[in-house]
Order: sequence, then C-alpha cells, then structure tokens
Amino acid sequence: QVQLVESGGGLVQPGGSLRLSCAASGSIFRIIAMGWYRQAPGKQRELVATVNAGGGIDYADSVKGRFTISRDNAANTVYLQMNSLKPEDTDVYYCNGRIYHSETAWNEYWGQGTQVTVSS
Repeated sequence: QVQLVESGGGLVQPGGSLRLSCAASGSIFRIIAMGWYRQAPGKQRELVATVNAGGGIDYADSVKGRFTISRDNAANTVYLQMNSLKPEDTDVYYCNGRIYHSETAWNEYWGQGTQVTVSS
C-alpha cells in the first residue's frame, strides 16, 4: 500500500558528500516517522537518523555533525545530506517509514536500499 523509493547513492572519495532521497507514495494517511538505516556486510542494520511527525530528530553518534536529515512533508520525502564521508560510512542505506496507510492502521516500510561507497 505504501512504497518507499530511494536514490542518491554512489561512489565518493573520503571527505566527499552525497545526498540521499526517499519518496513515499501510495496510501499515505499520516507519517509517524521516517528515517535512514544502514547495513554493511556481516553487520546488523543500524539507525542513522530519523525525523518524527513533530519534527524531532535523532542521529547516530557516529554521524552527528556530518549528516543532516530533512523532510519535505508536502512531498512525503525525506533526505539525508551526508558530508565529510568516511570509509566506514560505506554501507547499503535503507529508507524507513512508519506510516499510517489508513485511518487506523500503520506499518513499517522499507526502501529498496542504495549503495554508498566511500573509497579513494
């Protein structure tokens, strides 16, 4: 009922920047929260940043001061601006949304993942 489509990944050198985008579409009644997670091979998926309906934002300690999450509520879109990228930021990044798809029901949705590689 809801789809998350993300884009913006790629290959960058250490110290470079990327901006990820995630657009939600479908039966969206209300967004509880949206955010970004990342997962490297052999590791657990971890939270990177989230923004909730009230505008509250949380960041992983590892990205504070370097990454910025933002949203366009009218477009049901969330962004992740990644600056000062480090090799350890290399991961598949997944968009996440907790979204009401009807008046009374919500689900957690995931984007397809986009690869971010930071390497010289």
